[in-house]
Amino acid sequence: MIAIIPAKDRLPLVTERIVDTYAEIGGTVHLGRCPMPTYNTVVSIIEDLKSVLFPGYRRRDSLRLSNLIYHVGNLVDTLYDRLTQQVARALIYGATGHQTDNPQQRHDWEAAAQAKTLDFLERLSDLRKELSLDAEAAHKGDPSCRSLDEVIYCYPGFEAVIVYRLAHLLHEMEIPLIPRMMTEWAHNKTGIDIHPGAKIGKHFFINHGTGVVIGETCEIGDWVKVYQGVTLGALSAATDVEGNSLRGAKRHPTVEDRVVLYANAAVLGGQTVIGHDSVIGSNVWITSSIAPHTIVSLERPKLRMRTSQAHDFAMDWSI
Repeated sequence: MIAIIPAKDRLPLVTERIVDTYAEIGGTVHLGRCPMPTYNTVVSIIEDLKSVLFPGYRRRDSLRLSNLIYHVGNLVDTLYDRLTQQVARALIYGATGHQTDNPQQRHDWEAAAQAKTLDFLERLSDLRKELSLDAEAAHKGDPSCRSLDEVIYCYPGFEAVIVYRLAHLLHEMEIPLIPRMMTEWAHNKTGIDIHPGAKIGKHFFINHGTGVVIGETCEIGDWVKVYQGVTLGALSAATDVEGNSLRGAKRHPTVEDRVVLYANAAVLGGQTVIGHDSVIGSNVWITSSIAPHTIVSLERPKLRMRTSQAHDFAMDWSI
C-alpha cells in the first residue's frame, strides 16, 4: 500500500526549495543590507504633497483661510520628518547598498537628508506656480473641460504631471530610487509613464493619457500637447551599433515649443528633434528630425466596406 503524504506536510520542502533560490539568484533579494525607502510611506508622502500643493481637494474640503496656515504647517512639519527618513535611506542605499556600521557616517547621511529635504520643501511654492500653468494648459487645451477644478479632480494627465514634477525635483537633487518609485506609482495609477529624469517645460498638457511614454533623456519645450499612446522613446535601450552601453547618453528625442503630438505617434532617438510649432499626426513613426512649422501625417487610407449582398466598394477617407 502506497502511503499518501498529507499536502501540508509537503510545505516545509516547498519552503526550503524557495529559500534555496535566494542564494542562487542573489540579485533579486534585499537581505541584511540597509533599509530601503518604504513604498507605502513614499505613496503617503505623495498624497500629503498633493494636499500641500492643492489644499481643499480630495482631503479636508472644510478648509478656510483662517485654518489653512495651521493645516499646511502641520503637513509641512510631518513631511519634513517622514521625507527626511526616506531620503536618508535612499542616500545610504545609493552610496553603499548596505547599512554602514560607522555612527558618524550614519549621522552624515541624516544631515545630508535633512538639507535635501528642506531644499525640496522650499521649492514647493515655485512648483505650485508651474503646476498652475499645467492646469491652465489642460483647461484651455480641452474644449470639454469646464473648470480648473475639473482638471485637478479628474484628469489623469494632470495627476501624472504633478507626480512627475515632484519626482523630477528629487531626481535633480540626485536622490536615488524615490523618484522612480513615485513616477512608477503614477504610471500604475494613470497609465502614463514619465521618467523623472525627463525635462519638461511649462504649460504641458497630456490629453486622455493612457499609454503615454516619456523617456529619461527626453527634452520637451513649452506649450506642448500630447495625446494618448504617444511614445517619446529610444531607438535602442541597451547598446549602440558598436555594442557600447547607452546608459547616461541622450537616447530620447527633443520636442521644441508649441508642438502637438497626436494619438499613438512614436518619436524615437536621442538625435531626433521635433521643430517648434509642428504637428505630428496619429500613428506615425519618426526617427529623424522634423523642421519647425511642419505637419507630419500618414497618407489618407481608404475604407473598404462590404454590403449585405457581398458587393465591395471603396470609400475615400476624406468623404
